[in-house]
Amino acid sequence: MALLALIQAAPPLHIQDGSCNDVDVGIAAFDLGHYPREWALFSAGENRTLLNIATGELRPIELNATEVSEVIWLGETPTSIMYVNATNEDVEGGVTLWLSDVLALDQRTMVASLDAPYSGLKAVRTEQGNINFVMNSLAYPNGTAYNEALAPEPESSGRLYGDIFVRHWDTYLTPQRFAAFGGTLVSRANSTSGYASLPPVNLLKDIPAPLTRPETPWQPFGDQGDYDISPDGTWVAFLSKAPELPKANYTASYIFLVPHDGSAIAYPINGPSSNTKPEVAKGASSSPRFSPDGKSLAYLQMDDISYEADRNKIYIADLSTVSLNTTAITQVASDWDRSPDSIVWGPDSAQIWVPAQNLGATSLFVLPVTAGADYIPANVTDLSNSVAAAYALADGVSALVSSSSISSSRDFYTNTTTGVKNLLFSATTTDPELAGLGQHTVDQFYVTGALDIPIQSWVVKPSNFQSNRTYPLAFIVHGGPQSANVNRWSTRWNLQVWADQGYVVVAPNPVGSTGFGQYLTDMIQNNWGSYPYEDLVNVWEYVAANLSYVDVENGIEAGASYGGFMTNWIQGHDLGRKFKALVTHDGVTSTLNQYTTEELWFMQHDFNGTLWANRENYERWDPIRHAVNFSTPHFVIHNENDYRLPVSEGIFLFNVLQELGVPSRFLTFPDENHWVLNRANSLVWHTEIFNWINHWSKGTPLDDNAISK
Repeated sequence: MALLALIQAAPPLHIQDGSCNDVDVGIAAFDLGHYPREWALFSAGENRTLLNIATGELRPIELNATEVSEVIWLGETPTSIMYVNATNEDVEGGVTLWLSDVLALDQRTMVASLDAPYSGLKAVRTEQGNINFVMNSLAYPNGTAYNEALAPEPESSGRLYGDIFVRHWDTYLTPQRFAAFGGTLVSRANSTSGYASLPPVNLLKDIPAPLTRPETPWQPFGDQGDYDISPDGTWVAFLSKAPELPKANYTASYIFLVPHDGSAIAYPINGPSSNTKPEVAKGASSSPRFSPDGKSLAYLQMDDISYEADRNKIYIADLSTVSLNTTAITQVASDWDRSPDSIVWGPDSAQIWVPAQNLGATSLFVLPVTAGADYIPANVTDLSNSVAAAYALADGVSALVSSSSISSSRDFYTNTTTGVKNLLFSATTTDPELAGLGQHTVDQFYVTGALDIPIQSWVVKPSNFQSNRTYPLAFIVHGGPQSANVNRWSTRWNLQVWADQGYVVVAPNPVGSTGFGQYLTDMIQNNWGSYPYEDLVNVWEYVAANLSYVDVENGIEAGASYGGFMTNWIQGHDLGRKFKALVTHDGVTSTLNQYTTEELWFMQHDFNGTLWANRENYERWDPIRHAVNFSTPHFVIHNENDYRLPVSEGIFLFNVLQELGVPSRFLTFPDENHWVLNRANSLVWHTEIFNWINHWSKGTPLDDNAISK
């Protein structure tokens, strides 16, 4: 079994020098050969390093991560690789493909020159000795790859739209869409490189699109995980939005199959015309993965056609008969009350490993592909870390795992199906900037929630915590709302960084949270300000009564996105008077404004219908209706490139606070979206937030950086 472990490890967050870079990374693993690999390859900053899977030995290699954008294991030996150079000397904006041995990089050979910025490389070596690969690129409506560097500059900046979904996340829609392209390197003994490169073929071209043009990877977060190539290089599977439904109103997407050479039009095996898929499966599809023997295709799909947080269910498609209506599709462990986010095949094609959120962490589960509806998969990892990615090893009983936790930016270990863990690498023992961090700073507790369901909360203490001292409370509410405060590292809302400002962080998982069963997640629908608010009150009261080292009298509260909504809701209610300061990042100020977003299905699902048909639902949970109660000092951040929650929401809130005479500040970044990703911007974000909360909680001086009249 071949092993590829490409880990783009984010640099450790060190707030003093602003080295903040939001990369939630792990192992991108593909079975691309027939060799048990001895090494895994990962990158940290601009440098790449080999990790010995058996011993944990580290060996630096000369593959600059800035120039070499992607590397995969592929070739005739266990150390053969194929990589993408992000530049092309012959074609501006293009890329090149290279073959080499990872231990003999001076012998590398360029095998293809591509005329566009293709990325997302997946490849296999065929029986004929050819290399079939798949990459993605933006494409013109006629199907040809789009190269911005060579595109003519338009004379006008105007964009005319005839349908909704004008913009998404941080980008206005253009005529170009992403597409998967199939390419072939034909073995040629008399060629300088040993191969002749055939031009890549757009595999999405000519798919009937009555309402929505096909696209893969799906933006803005899709990547090569949205498609896969079969082990023999014959087929490509990819996901794309339902072409018969408008993107703004529905989450539905299908898994398409297409010959790698593009000789036939791609068809959706689980689309409306399929007579073998379960009737309830109508929602978003994801993670298509061919089995190592090439006989099956596994994927995930939700039931609900307009709900992004529905439960992912596991499906297996039998590829022995490949056609639109007869591809047999079966469910695996369909009653299991967890929602896996990806699929990893075992080497025998008989079992799969799936990461899924579980009780405030992301756990790794193993199950046979024949598992019946009532089968409960075994969790083989513990809750001390969250799995970012995994790759099943050749022995059939273990996997290589990349993970992180609140106290560690990156761990690598092997884990068996019986739960035996062998740690290979931990950032906390190798990076001096993380010295002092560890499990001793992290704890958790449960309280009974509004629905009589136990509600979990993480507790994070300063790394220099002293038991005979008290520390102000930092109460962090997660976004989503169908999301969770998870035991993992982040370079945006890093709970340990907040704690090391001299706070005890409490991060609850109230109604709406994921990983505790679908019922808890679903019950936030049309209940944005009720059950979750009651849960948060219960958590706060538990902390006040039971955690003697927490000073609730001088506590602060903060949240982003839905957490920002809840912060604004708290500001107008009794809990708001319990804090010295509040922080809202890109939150909802008025639920009546939510038709300024791009994904209309989101609020139509969460508020049980449209604004005009169900206005009372939108008004019920509108924070601004309670503005007369606003009085707690409030810091507002809202970014101009956030199209999900436009910047007017933040300005609206700030204007109201100022008119009411509530101490407040407003911070905006014109070049950031829903997140803050630029390192210098991240330093400003952290500096100004901490300046604000430290002033109101601890009495430190407030800086004079704010722009005045």
